[in-house]
Amino acid sequence: MLGKKLVTAQKRGETRALCLGLGMVACSMMMYFFIGITIVPFYTNSVWTTETVCKVLKANIKDKVFCPNSKGSEDEENFPYPCLQVWVNLTASGQEVMLYQTEDTLEKNPKCSYVPDKLENSKEVKARIETIASNFKKYQTFPCYYDPGGTQTNVILSRLYPSKSLLFAFLWPTLMFTGGCLIIVLVKISQYVSVLSAWQ
Repeated sequence: MLGKKLVTAQKRGETRALCLGLGMVACSMMMYFFIGITIVPFYTNSVWTTETVCKVLKANIKDKVFCPNSKGSEDEENFPYPCLQVWVNLTASGQEVMLYQTEDTLEKNPKCSYVPDKLENSKEVKARIETIASNFKKYQTFPCYYDPGGTQTNVILSRLYPSKSLLFAFLWPTLMFTGGCLIIVLVKISQYVSVLSAWQ
């Protein structure tokens, strides 16, 4: 009687462990799919892939412009901000090009090197842009990214999704997938050992 209870408890434990392993594998596959349709396209579509050194030529703050955060938005003119324009000398080609913060900055407003958050206070935005401009004037040389194919003549300061971020995004689903497969394998080994011992 006691033996039957132990066998039943063992089967229940194996079933729960197997469900856990399968659940972890299923969740990891969903995470892979989510990363594949969100982060990977941004990474692969970016043409600014080669790192080089940029030297600041001028960093000027123009008059206030309106933030075109979203196309067709009715409240575009409700968010004016100072337009920072940074021109750099591209070491790789020796050209004078405009610098943008990220790929997204160019899409939001190609006239400005930096586009602030719409929710920020206007005084904070002005102070931040002035600080950024002074930092560019202070640190003349810094790494930047350019398009080796030549389709984009401008450069960006940092990529939205660099290689390290992409690898880090794939790290957690990979660990979950590995853990789930390991649990499944251990359960199958346990079942095989139980059947083998019972047969002997």
